[in-house]
Amino acid sequence: MTSPTSLDTTPQLDDFDYVEFYVGNARQTAHFLRTAFGFKPIAYAGLETGVRDRASILLQQGAIRLIITEALDPESPIADHVKLHGDSIKDIAFTVANVHSAFEAAVKRGARPILEPVTIESPQGSIIKATIGTYGDTTHSLIQRVDLADNAFPQFQPIENPAHVIDGGFSVVDHVAISLEPGRLAEWVDFYINVLGFHQSHEENIVTEYSGMNSRVVQNHAGTIKFPMQEPIQGKRRSQVEEFLTFHHGAGAQHLAILTDDIIHSIQTLRANGIEFVRTPATYYENLQERVGLIDEDIAMLRDLHILVDRDSSGYLLQIFTKPLQSRPTMFFEIIQRKNAIGFGSGNIKALFAAVEREQALRGNL
Repeated sequence: MTSPTSLDTTPQLDDFDYVEFYVGNARQTAHFLRTAFGFKPIAYAGLETGVRDRASILLQQGAIRLIITEALDPESPIADHVKLHGDSIKDIAFTVANVHSAFEAAVKRGARPILEPVTIESPQGSIIKATIGTYGDTTHSLIQRVDLADNAFPQFQPIENPAHVIDGGFSVVDHVAISLEPGRLAEWVDFYINVLGFHQSHEENIVTEYSGMNSRVVQNHAGTIKFPMQEPIQGKRRSQVEEFLTFHHGAGAQHLAILTDDIIHSIQTLRANGIEFVRTPATYYENLQERVGLIDEDIAMLRDLHILVDRDSSGYLLQIFTKPLQSRPTMFFEIIQRKNAIGFGSGNIKALFAAVEREQALRGNL
């Protein structure tokens, strides 16, 4: 791969722009995300807007934008993706100031071009979009808006009189976690560092009684785009990473972490709406204060809700995983609250890994 010192510029990637899911039924998925998580449907693209091959619904909560897309043609690449991977994340898009320069820099450094820069017009303004390939079938689109609001997309029309939504309390995408095939972690860490100009910020190697994984975190220099990446290691049984790879049929985005400023409220709301979470043994909360120091939250409440806590040199965080959002044990959400912490819960990784292993055992996949 090209050395970063051999080229003058790296792509300038500002933030997550949107995350696009390919699914079997966009309306049902959007309804689920609205009623369970509080994402508001704000725009639609499909036959009525001149789009012939797909139907897409744009959801938003805070600065989080999700595009939920289904195929209208059973022979389309979208349908092929869903048949192979199930409902899953296809495109993780970045906001950029200049698509042409970012795309050119990425391709010069070794990125695989999928879509060269194209301008998509609307009466209100335009979007310049380009796309590069990454691990598995996942892509990164580069998005530049010209005279358009952050939540405006050409070919989408606003949804009039949208249904009432609950307040999930979510503000931004905190990170997206990626599961990779064995032996591919170093390769993709190298890709994000040398091609996209990221840096590695964390590294963990986790071993439980039955399995384990190697994990590294890469992020852009502003810290607004973060990817924990993991590969399985050989163990006595199949790890959660291997389970994902088996049922997703290859590498992909394992979970989407969304940030809240009140995790207790968020989890109580989601539980009331039927969302199930990975359970943490009561023993985890024994001596919790001695392990993490003083915290603002009531430990009994955290135990009842199965929320985990971890502290780093900057502060502490609270986190919890949902169970998979579909019948395949693949994609799920992480709910996270940061109280100045900049880490990813390294003190909790083994506990979370073991908790997920218990769920695997119930599915007969451990």
